[in-house]
Formats: sequence, C-alpha cells, structure tokens
Amino acid sequence: MRVDLHVHTCFSDDGRTTPEELVEYAVRNGIGCVAVTDHNSFEAYHVLRDNGKVMIIPAEEVSSSEGHIVALGIDREIPRDRSISETIDLIHEAGGYAIAAHPYRWWSGIGERNTLEHPFDGVEAMNGRSIPSANRKSLRLARRIGKPVTAGSDAHTPRHIGDGYVTVPDDLGTWQEVLEYVRSGRAEPFSHSRHFKATLKYGFKSIGEWLLRGCKRM
Repeated sequence: MRVDLHVHTCFSDDGRTTPEELVEYAVRNGIGCVAVTDHNSFEAYHVLRDNGKVMIIPAEEVSSSEGHIVALGIDREIPRDRSISETIDLIHEAGGYAIAAHPYRWWSGIGERNTLEHPFDGVEAMNGRSIPSANRKSLRLARRIGKPVTAGSDAHTPRHIGDGYVTVPDDLGTWQEVLEYVRSGRAEPFSHSRHFKATLKYGFKSIGEWLLRGCKRM
C-alpha cells in the first residue's frame, strides 16, 4: 500500500484541495492511506476520517518558531509558534510522532542542526515539493542519525497527491498499524522532486504570501 504522509486541504491557508477531492485523487493515484497535514489545523481529519475509501491519519504541519514539524497520529491540534522542543513535547503529549519536515527547505525547514539537536521521531526524507538536492540530503541525514524516514507529496492541489509516498504492507488495517510500520524503519520512501522552473515560481509566490501575512511564517 502506498501512503502519502504529507497532504494539505483547503483547511490550510494555502491549500486548494477539498476533502472530496482528496479522496477522489488519492484513489485515482493509487494511494491507500493519507496523512492530512494542514498548516496549524486539525479540522480536516474530522471531516475525512469516516470516508470509507481512503485510510486517514490524524496529523498536522505545525509551524514551530524555527520551522515546520509534521505531527503524525495526534489526537488534538498542536499550537503554533512554540519552540522546537516544546512543539515536540506537545506532539508527544497528544500521542503523536514528531517528524522533521523537509529540513533543508530554505523557506520553512528547520535545518540540519536543529534536526540533529532535537529528539525527533523521524525525518521527512523525501518531499514532492523539495528540490532534488534537498531530498538527497534529507535522506542521507536520516540514515546518518538512524531515524525512521517518511515521504509525502506535500500536495496543495489535488493532482499532486501521491507525488511522494512510502510503501507498507497491504494487510495493514488501521492508521495506527501504518504508523507503527513507519516507525519501525521498514517503510520505503519514494518521491518526485520540484525542479528549477517550479521552484522559482514557488519562491516568488511564497515571498508574496509572506508579505501579505505581515512577514509572518505560514
């Protein structure tokens, strides 16, 4: 089974995928399980959890004070703008796993040093919206420190769902079993990467959105 561990919906400020489209495109693209990782929001999980077609992992992409952290398997919304250490503690208190999201992304990653210095439960080794070199470095970093790896599309529009994923056995029947398999370090990551033209376009878009937010991190 393919599991996309990083997908946004319209409950993210910059997401355009409706819950119905998430299910439709996940099925269309061969994705059996999705972690809904909206920016600082936990709302979509309650809408999607009983959809009957795609397994949904309760999750969130949390904006810590120093960059983004993916929280997998949580039971509540995690507040934004806390330190990395406090954010990780809050994720653990919510029963979840703290993943260093796209650590080498200049705009929102937490960086190599922070990944090394904090007790993350895993590293997002591949991300469909990261450049190839960043994905290569993330995978090397995860292997260097012996952390489990995750991968996801980071899709903000429906057509990109499934651009990144991990593979797990088809007989896993719950999202809890999926996360335990990922935590065991046996999940295999796969992902497209974003190349120069798309990265340049994204950079201009991100800077414009940052200015409109009053220079505040997403």
